[in-house]
Amino acid sequence: MEHKILLTNNENSPIVIRALNSELRRKMLQLLSSKELNINDIAENLNIPQSTCTTNIKLLEEANLITVTHKPAKNGAQKLCSASCAEVVIPIFDAKEQKDDSFVETEMPIGLYTNFSAAPPCGLLSEKNVIGYYDDKHAFLNPNRATAQLIWFQTGFLEYKFPMNIPPHKKVKAISVIAEVCSEFPGHNSKWPSDITLWINDHEVGTWTSPGDMGGKRGHLTPSWWSSKDTQFGFRKIWKTTNQGSYIDSMRSSHITLDDLDILSYDSFTIRIGLKADSQNQGGLNIFGRKFGNYENDMLLRVDLE
Repeated sequence: MEHKILLTNNENSPIVIRALNSELRRKMLQLLSSKELNINDIAENLNIPQSTCTTNIKLLEEANLITVTHKPAKNGAQKLCSASCAEVVIPIFDAKEQKDDSFVETEMPIGLYTNFSAAPPCGLLSEKNVIGYYDDKHAFLNPNRATAQLIWFQTGFLEYKFPMNIPPHKKVKAISVIAEVCSEFPGHNSKWPSDITLWINDHEVGTWTSPGDMGGKRGHLTPSWWSSKDTQFGFRKIWKTTNQGSYIDSMRSSHITLDDLDILSYDSFTIRIGLKADSQNQGGLNIFGRKFGNYENDMLLRVDLE
């Protein structure tokens, strides 16, 4: 079965939760996940009365967890049942009710860069495996880079295009870029400084010096197959530009202001993160996705509005 996801809302969540709150109905879903069966077949497989089967199938159908189709049979028509999804997402609250128009956030998977430069040691990992080959810059063009959860290189940069999701007649108060990063060292080395720089629309916002490549202790989100001897987690850093200047974690980093970024002249935000060739600490870069490291987010762009 194709891996389909059922997205619920405040209206149908109670129906879905009720349908799933039964061991028998969960067994039915498991049975129907790989094949299409009629009521008699389901009842026989689970050793239950046909009437019990019919009642529970109706509840699963009302919750949109299964699909029931009518097909001709020798003695008239039969109901064929199949699972309609492989995963269910139940929100805790209604996002529409929680909408806040004082800011706009866009989360960008770290593998969806639009430009790059990378020199070994370098590579990409997904949640499950290595993408391409270690120390091969051609891996950075692999289509599977979209699934990347950890990217590293000794020298170079990654560049992203973020949409200009600013509502009409709204004025920008601040622009923040948030990412989990650290230095790059073969294996790991907590005392290996690296000067990591961020640019917005080709303007250098600020450089932060990472103390090292962090390992030895597992990251909260780092997959179990990845060795503890290698990079495990980074530091969550916030580069922020306002009308007064630019900051890294509230510490002033440059004189660049919102006026310098000239936002209205662009149709997107160009965000570049990387290493300057003339920086003092040439310690490389690791950047983490939402399924690696300590923080459950990819690169995040936040635009605060007046």
